[in-house]
Amino acid sequence: MEFRDLKRQYNVLKPHIDYAMQEVLASGRFIMGQQVEELEEKLAQYVGAKHCITCANGTDALVLALKVLGIGEGDVVFVPDFTFYASAEAVSAVGAVPVFVDVDKHTFNIDTKDLKLKIQFVKQIKTYTPKAIMAVDLFGLPAPYSELTAIARANNLYIVEDGAQGFGGSIGNKMSCSFGDIATTSFFPAKPLGCYGDGGALFTNNDEWADMSKSLRMHGKGANKYDNVRVGTNSRLDTLQAAILLVKLNAFANGELQAVNQVAEAYNSGMPAEVKIPFIPSGYTSSWAQYTITLPAEELRNQLQEYLKQQDIPSVVYYPKPLSMQPVYKQLPISVGKCTVADMLSKTVLSLPMHPYLTAEEVEYIIETVQNFFKQE
Repeated sequence: MEFRDLKRQYNVLKPHIDYAMQEVLASGRFIMGQQVEELEEKLAQYVGAKHCITCANGTDALVLALKVLGIGEGDVVFVPDFTFYASAEAVSAVGAVPVFVDVDKHTFNIDTKDLKLKIQFVKQIKTYTPKAIMAVDLFGLPAPYSELTAIARANNLYIVEDGAQGFGGSIGNKMSCSFGDIATTSFFPAKPLGCYGDGGALFTNNDEWADMSKSLRMHGKGANKYDNVRVGTNSRLDTLQAAILLVKLNAFANGELQAVNQVAEAYNSGMPAEVKIPFIPSGYTSSWAQYTITLPAEELRNQLQEYLKQQDIPSVVYYPKPLSMQPVYKQLPISVGKCTVADMLSKTVLSLPMHPYLTAEEVEYIIETVQNFFKQE
């Protein structure tokens, strides 16, 4: 059994993916071919944003977004403590300081109460300028954007939506990657919408930011690639990856997203009482980048993971160490103390196999195995 079975997905989509790749090979347009522009148009339409600008990977997308907003040395970006390193790394990469915020124990997303406290703390020390909130749509669930927008506007902050795991999620009729002042996503293969390598994108309704993003991703170009008006980088999405993503976006929108929600429903109805299942607030839809349960204690989590392994069921711990406890951030200039919920989650969460091509029999086997683990206790 695969944790996220990309081989099974490829076998289903193989005729369309192979044809799309052959078209690129025949065209010889391997960089910025017409498939890139077509993909950007379809992604923007799906998300509900005016502009989509693709780039080389999700981390670059975050860095480009921060640069577009003018965030750099002397600035602070508030980052949830329980997420992948890239969310904070991008902040450090532009010379700004990440200030870590605890997360909600039910949704795993940023805790707005703790965020307010951290904002006031940074304002009081007056050494750095608060500039943005890094709102991560963790495990496929959108962050609490209604509250975040009110906090951001009250404190003159930007919202950078890190939708690396959130693509396809929604709140009401509004899709992930359309909530922030600027939003990003990742097309890493294991993401809800993944390519066969690295890839990423930015989304914005701001024409000026869109133009700057396009310039920054291509060496800071102006009118053409030999007219350099700013210091940029080389971060273009390969045409081959764009062609693959066009096929996979169609599959995602027309079946895969519904399928993972069906798997999640089956998990939810079958998990034993000893397991805390994921919480989805009313009106929210998750794209289920991960299906993550919470156990009462670290020892029990580790025992369950070993038991699953013995039954040939893969599982993953996201994330075994909060960002504030990473060695690279031991000497941050702003110390705000331990994030207790993030620390607790790092010791008690476990992600089970989740993808659109899990069979009913496989889902039933996983549920029964979790149930059997607690029956033997």
